[in-house]
Amino acid sequence: MKEKDEKTYSISELAKEFDITTRSIRFYEDQGLLSPTRAGQTRIYSKRDRVRLKLILRGKRLGFSLSETGQLFELYDADKSSVTQLNTMLKLIEHKKSELQQQMDDIKVVLMELVTVEKRCRDTLAEAKQQKNANGE
Repeated sequence: MKEKDEKTYSISELAKEFDITTRSIRFYEDQGLLSPTRAGQTRIYSKRDRVRLKLILRGKRLGFSLSETGQLFELYDADKSSVTQLNTMLKLIEHKKSELQQQMDDIKVVLMELVTVEKRCRDTLAEAKQQKNANGE
């Protein structure tokens, strides 16, 4: 049973603290990532919900999908020792690093192509200006 002095939070308090909308918090609840209790229509969030919300937002910043974050929550709930969760997290991190490395490689290629096209445009523009000046225009 919960202690009466355990800190709880309203949806607006969490939204303000994490600078997100209440709609986002309700969406995470709909996705099964948060599970507040209710007093009538009012949602009451526990410390656990607050920590989960913090982890959801951190995961988003790191590029993890909500599905991946949910998977980690499920593993933690099933195995409090966190061994399975940590091993899964390491796999997700390795996969995410690989994806980001591929994106960096792709960006480098596009940047090189842009530099080449930019040089061609500048050279063509310079030639056009020279020709215009040579023709006395």
